[in-house]
Amino acid sequence: MPVDLNNAQPLAWDSATLDADTKAMLDNLQPNILRAHVREHLSVLFVRFNDAAEGRAFLRHVATTWMKSARRHLEEVRDFAGRGRRGTPYVGIGISKAGYRDLGHSVEEVRAFGDRAFRDGMKRRVAEVEDPPVERWERAYQREIHAVVLIGDDRPGPVATLRDEIIGALPASARLLGEEIGRGMRNPAGDGIEHFGYVDGRSQPLFLKDEVDREPRKRWDPAFPLANVLVPDPFSPDPRRHHGSYLVFRKLEQNVRAFKEIEERLADDLGLKGGDRHRAGAMLVGRFKDGTPLTGRAKAGGGPVANDFTFEGDDGSKCPFSGHIRKTNPRSFGREVLMARRGQTYGRRGDQPWDDAPPETRPSGEVGLLFMAFNSSLVDQFEFTQRSWAGNPDFENPATGHDPVIGQGERAIKVTFPKVWGKPEQSPPQAQVPQTVTMKGGEYFFAPSLAYLRGL
Repeated sequence: MPVDLNNAQPLAWDSATLDADTKAMLDNLQPNILRAHVREHLSVLFVRFNDAAEGRAFLRHVATTWMKSARRHLEEVRDFAGRGRRGTPYVGIGISKAGYRDLGHSVEEVRAFGDRAFRDGMKRRVAEVEDPPVERWERAYQREIHAVVLIGDDRPGPVATLRDEIIGALPASARLLGEEIGRGMRNPAGDGIEHFGYVDGRSQPLFLKDEVDREPRKRWDPAFPLANVLVPDPFSPDPRRHHGSYLVFRKLEQNVRAFKEIEERLADDLGLKGGDRHRAGAMLVGRFKDGTPLTGRAKAGGGPVANDFTFEGDDGSKCPFSGHIRKTNPRSFGREVLMARRGQTYGRRGDQPWDDAPPETRPSGEVGLLFMAFNSSLVDQFEFTQRSWAGNPDFENPATGHDPVIGQGERAIKVTFPKVWGKPEQSPPQAQVPQTVTMKGGEYFFAPSLAYLRGL
């Protein structure tokens, strides 16, 4: 029987009654899709093949030598929690539409992938999400990328070793087009943060019962069906039991200095004083730096950081409708749109991202986010979120404005912000904040089943 991807119950992956088809799915699924794999240190390799047989042999070698299954990853997580036993590094593979073609699949065969965005490739979808023109992307992304190889671990040593071994295995006919290096950042509390200094990675869709059971679920249910992230792998030996996921990769450069200047200017415009000045940045992000949701509290702290919340009853006088986390996850509808985000920060800096140092001490470039997310539909999840929510100035209310963090496109309309938390008084209409995140390039990939990769 095919695995029921639409089952509303989270997957009890280690249940004694788990059926054979679900076991086969987990044994042939790449890790990092259903549950995030540790990637404090990350190497992202972009590869182009020029010989179909050698390209297939390389991918088969990587899959059989270094890749583990989703089920093995979950067992490692359980063993680490119970016995403190370390797991093995993460190796993942994504193949682009052009990559499948270069590996010998015909144009007609590639039509088996139902997602139009994947079949087009990211370069042909610029207008759909108002990305910069391809000629403004970094050189590596302007070229035709066939595959991405992801290598991650919590220590730099294993990543460096695996990177060298995998690059050494590339055939002479292949080319390493580029590489990105991700490095995790954490605040003093140990929470993962992004370069603007805010806790990142909250509100992920959860697919596994052991993860869901650890979350409070009175107002917001983080449990999602497998259909949010998995699709049958059309080229696998048995698509009913072998699954994959569409992977979007985008390099997003952050102008931290400009963002911090915007925070200061907005605080001045709203007349915020003392500790209340932190609310200016929270109105842009939707959370304070420690992750406290703005819709729940006027200030950071005050107890454990809550994620069990909705925006019900908040008319924009607490968290503006344009707040980043409200734009990308309104929490009252559109659950099927949410992606499994697996990104990592990149770039080095000499300051502390979480403190209140003046803007002029902050980097203006060369740092940012390697945005990665798994989808069952690039069109209906990633592109919909970017176009219809983050980049739509009339979502969720008219004249709301763009998402001030990842929204792209002309910011022509003026917007308002609440002057006092929870009160109806709004600021006079003002220009939207300038864009401080720049897309530098990317590609759409499919993360195929291990059954496909090992059978190449």
